[in-house]
Amino acid sequence: MTMTETRHENDDDQWREKLTPEQFSICRLKGTEPPFTGKYTDCKKQGIYHCICCGSPLFDSETKYDSGSGWPSFWSDLPEGSVTEHVDSSHNMRRVEVTCKVCDAHLGHVFEDGPEPTGLRYCINSASLDLKEKA
Repeated sequence: MTMTETRHENDDDQWREKLTPEQFSICRLKGTEPPFTGKYTDCKKQGIYHCICCGSPLFDSETKYDSGSGWPSFWSDLPEGSVTEHVDSSHNMRRVEVTCKVCDAHLGHVFEDGPEPTGLRYCINSASLDLKEKA
């Protein structure tokens, strides 16, 4: 599915069939993986990171960096506007949640303490991502 196609909506039973329990908890129930445990935290491979739920492209490895936070971090999403931002007031904090623009999967949060050129840190759960490596 590409960004130009219609929204991708499943019910919880359909998502449970498609996703692992961890992926379902994170992507559909807004959970998080423990820091430093995700498969992409220290990944240096080149490619495009896609949404594990619908396959939409989200982040380019060229914008990935080691933030020391314990989650894969990116200083930008893809230029096509692949993610949507929402105010998240859970856990007595005010944060900005990042979701997939196509299927609303919870990806993580974005913070304003990242490197130049954007100053942003998209802090993303590995379980919500699928890296398609460059040839």
